[in-house]
Amino acid sequence: MKYIHEYRDREHVRALSQAIGRTVSRPWHIMEICGGQTHALVRYRLEELLPDKITLLHGPGCPVCVTPERLIDQAIRLSMQPGVALASFGDMLRVPGSESDLLRAKANGADVRLLYSPLDAVQFAAETPDKEVVFFAIGFETTLPVHLAAVKEAHRRRLTNFSLLTAFFTVPPAMEAILSDASCAVNGFLAAGHVCSVTGTSAYYPLAAKYRTPIVITGFEPSDLLLGIYRCVCQLEAGKGAVENAYKRAVPEEGNPHARALIADMLEPCDAHWRGIGQIPQSGMQLREAYQTYDAAKRFALPALAPAMPASGATCIAGEIMQGRKQPAQCPHFGNACRPEHPLGAPMVSAEGVCRNYISKIKETI
Repeated sequence: MKYIHEYRDREHVRALSQAIGRTVSRPWHIMEICGGQTHALVRYRLEELLPDKITLLHGPGCPVCVTPERLIDQAIRLSMQPGVALASFGDMLRVPGSESDLLRAKANGADVRLLYSPLDAVQFAAETPDKEVVFFAIGFETTLPVHLAAVKEAHRRRLTNFSLLTAFFTVPPAMEAILSDASCAVNGFLAAGHVCSVTGTSAYYPLAAKYRTPIVITGFEPSDLLLGIYRCVCQLEAGKGAVENAYKRAVPEEGNPHARALIADMLEPCDAHWRGIGQIPQSGMQLREAYQTYDAAKRFALPALAPAMPASGATCIAGEIMQGRKQPAQCPHFGNACRPEHPLGAPMVSAEGVCRNYISKIKETI
């Protein structure tokens, strides 16, 4: 516990660490579903405060990490079309597609713009009416409302040169895909508090009941994460599997009614391809017919993404890591051929990517 002095709430952290140690009696595998949680767990070195019987697995909760290669290929092709400007958050620029990435496309003359908000893209579209402005919109339920607000703003301004290239994902179907796999090693989940602050908790109750698996909603501070682990361990030791909200200061049971209404009005569920994992039914969201004029895939007649699973023996094993089957250090390329300056897969790029976080942890200890 040599790093405990770094925590603002160190006495609470110490007490929770000790409580977990007293409670656990057998090995358990607990998966944090969110990349933000992975970042916090590694940053605060919380695994070093856990007993050996607790193994943390790292789920597919980073949208950068699960955006499919072929969608990045489509983004690159769009950015190279005359009269098209492809706008994106910065962490997407270095994510490898099948042959290249957006940063290299930009270096080769493609019109790729780094922006900090989809609303900035709306403003850019208003200022450059001679260009088709496409914002590469990725995210889970947490960030869907801001993308939809951009569409609403473009509609209010009557802009005809703005659209979204979307990779929208939802968390519960991914959790079910993991739990339903015959090789599933997950005993319990830490669900993402910021997602649940939007969606509420209702979608998790059927999962917990069907698979008898604890799902504990947590925040991102050290004490939040350790409290979530503690409550998950308590359920596992008692043979229970229920949804528990350990982040009530931020997560009401009903979520955010205004955000939920916006999502329900503008989006509809669809099948989605997850990088490294494959097709997960009804795990994505797409713009409803009334808003499809803002859908870049429709506007530019982009081909549908093929639903094929990744080839066995692929270079990047991130799909296996994000399903809880392997750890980053088990990848033969981790820290060797695959490094932040030369990523083979998306989890080595994103600030929430599990491989990027663990390679940073190794560098700190050297």
